[in-house]
Amino acid sequence: MEKLLGVKKEKLANTIVFFAEKLQNISKTKLLKLLYILEEYYIKKYKIPFLDIDFEIWQAGPVNKEVFIELSDAPIILKDFIEIEQEGKTSVIKPLKTFCDGEFSDNEMEMLQFVLENFGGLTASQLVDITHRPYSPWYTIAQEKGLLELFQKGMRNTSEEKIDFERFFCDSESSMNKYKEQKIFNNFVQHFSD
Repeated sequence: MEKLLGVKKEKLANTIVFFAEKLQNISKTKLLKLLYILEEYYIKKYKIPFLDIDFEIWQAGPVNKEVFIELSDAPIILKDFIEIEQEGKTSVIKPLKTFCDGEFSDNEMEMLQFVLENFGGLTASQLVDITHRPYSPWYTIAQEKGLLELFQKGMRNTSEEKIDFERFFCDSESSMNKYKEQKIFNNFVQHFSD
């Protein structure tokens, strides 16, 4: 099965389709923030990754670079699942397929619904405020690495610094082990299914 970012293409694609169906005319920025919030809240609750993708510390918040690139022009890897339309300066994600829940556990479906209900009605700007809140992983790392001031002054837009979910959300040795074991399992599955 084709991979993107260490996850099954279908899982990422259907996560995007889920939000694009439920939140018609969802912007690229809003979608990127929802993907981050989904990952953060899932790891907080279950101590395992949802999509198991990296999020870098960028000025506009935590962003997965590969997904950002995929959503910036005409999709290549996700071309059978979504299309991008320009509405003024805003890139809008439109689903080409119907959401399929075959890639998701009951817990994952519950979390998708939770994120939709609690964050789906917010604007992209409001979601950026949430991901930038003081003491959030984005804020903490941006501050530690001297990026916060550079971002605020408009002197930098991106960085290669990544959010270490284990550091922020695994509060015990058992939760750290659970998180690490799931990451090892995901890498193993990816290696043998390539």
